[in-house]
Amino acid sequence: MGSSQARSSENTRRRFLQISIVALGCAGLPRAARPEPVEATIVAAAKAGLERAGSRVIHGDIVGVADFGQPSRSLRLHLVDLAGGKMQSLLVAHGRGSDPAHTGWLQSFSNRPGSAATSNGDYVTGEYYLGHHGRSMRLQGLDPSNCNAAERAIVVHAAPYVGPEVVRAHGVLGRSEGCFAVCPSDVTTVLERLGPGRLLVATKL
Repeated sequence: MGSSQARSSENTRRRFLQISIVALGCAGLPRAARPEPVEATIVAAAKAGLERAGSRVIHGDIVGVADFGQPSRSLRLHLVDLAGGKMQSLLVAHGRGSDPAHTGWLQSFSNRPGSAATSNGDYVTGEYYLGHHGRSMRLQGLDPSNCNAAERAIVVHAAPYVGPEVVRAHGVLGRSEGCFAVCPSDVTTVLERLGPGRLLVATKL
């Protein structure tokens, strides 16, 4: 192999390592019904969210992007490390009010109290607390589309209906009351990397 070919191969290897996605505890999951959005699209959504949020977000190093355009069986909660240039992708449930037939696909967003639906928009992560689901994290909605998040007690928490074994058994995750419910084995990672004072974007990419 010539020196120019060797340099090209090494550059390709380095680039792959820089954009690698780490998926925790989700080996053997089925593929999504459509291709996952490319890393550049997710990173762009994270950066655009930071621009919208401005000074309302304290820490801009890591941004959460929940892509509810993907089915619940997909790794659709992306923790984007803008400082380190890496991304970690995990399972997250949507609200039952957003998917009444339990198809695994989010059909609609809602900010209405009592809707049990997922709300789209930008959130800033708040304090940790111990609740019914164990250690959890509060969220504040920053947009008209999710301004009732605190009133609705929309938080990040672990749930037994989220996990690779649930996907293997049922093909879909269970549904929350609108909260960002994650796999119990992932919750410590999510809480420690994504809060408090950071941005969580709920959207469809």
